[in-house]
Amino acid sequence: MRPGPRDRITDVAGLRVGNAHDERLRSGTTVLTGDAPFTAAVHVMGGAPGTRETDLLAPDTLVQEVDALVLSGGSAFGLAACDGVMAGLRDAGRGFAVGDVRVPIVPGAILFDLLNGGDKDWDANPYPDLGRAAFEVAGSDFDLGSAGAGFGAGVMDLRGGLGSASLVLECGVTVGALVAVNALGRVCDGAGRFFADPDVPGRMPPGWEPYGDAARGENTTIAIVATDAVLSQAQATRLAVAAHDGLARSILPSHTPLDGDLVFAAATGAVALPDPVWDGLRLGHAAAQCLARAVATGVRAAGPGGHLPSHRERFG
Repeated sequence: MRPGPRDRITDVAGLRVGNAHDERLRSGTTVLTGDAPFTAAVHVMGGAPGTRETDLLAPDTLVQEVDALVLSGGSAFGLAACDGVMAGLRDAGRGFAVGDVRVPIVPGAILFDLLNGGDKDWDANPYPDLGRAAFEVAGSDFDLGSAGAGFGAGVMDLRGGLGSASLVLECGVTVGALVAVNALGRVCDGAGRFFADPDVPGRMPPGWEPYGDAARGENTTIAIVATDAVLSQAQATRLAVAAHDGLARSILPSHTPLDGDLVFAAATGAVALPDPVWDGLRLGHAAAQCLARAVATGVRAAGPGGHLPSHRERFG
């Protein structure tokens, strides 16, 4: 396996990512969309998720493809970012056809960033506009770190961020990850070395335990893993399940009762897996590797000036 040319989720051909954030609000939204609808699935392992339209991603439901996926700050208010994305897709003539009507299918997930010092005293919910803005600028290249859904994020003692990574398997299939890191846990050791780095000698000092200074419900890491492989919705669900290993490798602890850790999976269906069983296994392994690396990338790329020190500010 090798990284793709951009080392981003948009190495999966046909997929685009857009970010929008508001510095005064200290929050933002990230949108993944495609040139055409794509198969999608979801798996939730955190105890405090916030989601929209995820029930229709079950393998036994009528709708098998979606038009976009949304990651957003704003807690439950941020779910309205999907409204803005739906408006943009509708104007583009996209959506699930029901008679003469087209209904864009836009599942979303949110993280909690309401206590990060930003101005949250709005008269009208700002997230529909952020969702529309992110959709309008979606492309192959996009910012990491303090951008989009990662703008107001934080981990236990550092500023969080938006991360991405990709890998190309020997069979020619590409897989990529996109993540907004806002975890209760830590992502690096006391010397600033990321747990996702295989050269880190020890993952945690003996006896280390999470402390209780963070208020309950202020967390959640939300992610998307995507591939150009042909996958059914059931196979995409399995891909999302496997990708959660990447969170467990890169965030300690992860999947806690206070996090809403969630992974969407997306498959464009451009490349058939030569061996659906073994290449499917390899695909899940690669997705977990991508997601672990994307977590480190997002925190490493975060800029200064947040409610928590950035990795660069603390460790150089």
